[in-house]
Amino acid sequence: MPKRRRANDKGLELSQSESNPGEDSPVHDEKHTDIPAASVESEFSEPAPREKPAVIEERTGLIQFQVVTNDRKPESEVILTGLKNIFMRQLPKMPREYITRLVLDRNHWSMAIVKRGLQVVGGITYRPFPHREFAEIVFCAIASTEQVKGYGSHLMNHLKDHVKNVSPVRHFLTYADNYAIGYFKKQGFTKEITLPRSVWVGYIKDYEGGTLMQCTMLPRIRYLEVQDFLIAQRRLLQSRIRSFSKSHIVYPGLDVFKKPRSKAAQTSNHLELIVQPNEVAGLCDTGWTPEMDELSRRSKRGPQFTTMRHVLVELNGHASAWPFVVPVNANDVPDYYTVIKNPMDLSTMEAKLENNQYETVEDMVNDAQLIFDNCKLYNPASSPYAKCAVKLEKFLYDRLPQWKQAAGLTT
Repeated sequence: MPKRRRANDKGLELSQSESNPGEDSPVHDEKHTDIPAASVESEFSEPAPREKPAVIEERTGLIQFQVVTNDRKPESEVILTGLKNIFMRQLPKMPREYITRLVLDRNHWSMAIVKRGLQVVGGITYRPFPHREFAEIVFCAIASTEQVKGYGSHLMNHLKDHVKNVSPVRHFLTYADNYAIGYFKKQGFTKEITLPRSVWVGYIKDYEGGTLMQCTMLPRIRYLEVQDFLIAQRRLLQSRIRSFSKSHIVYPGLDVFKKPRSKAAQTSNHLELIVQPNEVAGLCDTGWTPEMDELSRRSKRGPQFTTMRHVLVELNGHASAWPFVVPVNANDVPDYYTVIKNPMDLSTMEAKLENNQYETVEDMVNDAQLIFDNCKLYNPASSPYAKCAVKLEKFLYDRLPQWKQAAGLTT
């Protein structure tokens, strides 16, 4: 069993598995029982996205998607040989014998993109495990001359619809290298594996350097029509939004601001409203009221906020403030909050100030006094903490009259 190999920049994905006898293969009968994509309403003016070349080429008969296995029929052998050659060219670091063995193995199936004359230009080889409801994607590659046409995505959508319709398989697993992860993500694969390990362990190998990815198919979705379905959903959603919103309506510009200012207004040093807000067309329709202007002009801070901010900064900057900067740590002083029922500290005071919880300087001073009282209650008078409280308290009440006078708060 060879180690996991790295795909070159031409291959889409590289993953291998050993044959595991005992599992049945799905019936080769492609049926379409899924619900069709929703019709697109003609009232929408948004142009439909341009179709990918792969879709156009299939519709015009230039390419076909054929599911084959080694049933010893001449046509199947020609297609499998062409597919084997594609894998060998696009995956040059993969042993040729290994590619041949898996592509021709009767437990493996392949979906090939075939042009006229049975010319194979790409395909996927996979191993189904119907009784476990998953299949492993083994090889996936497109000829270098046929890339950038959307073949890879269209091929994967064909494979999903086919496998889902002819077998109980509802999941794909594959090992992707770093060059293939992006491709598989675009096809609905994810690195999050939701299948129980007991379902797939022992049936696929854990390859070195590879990333296991999973894709779970939705039973009622036909993947070949999923783009049309999404386009219809998008347009219906946009139509629904337009029934509630007016954001798509373009109004003419406003002319009211083009009126010349009066001579008195031009010579005045005071700001004068050129137009009253209620004269602006459409403004009232937005829900504007004169009260909104009044609210916007109101100060977010109380008249004494600046003074309280100054007092708090002075307290924090004092040399004796260090015991009171943050709350007491209960881990360091286990019984503190048993003794002190109303704790306070400078950081809590700052938070209350920022949240406009102090209306006056006296309200804030009351909390500062609480700090001093708590400290003297819990600590002995001879302790450094109590001494700091005494010094900071004296500093506050010595300076407070000066601060209030400077702010014009004293009569």
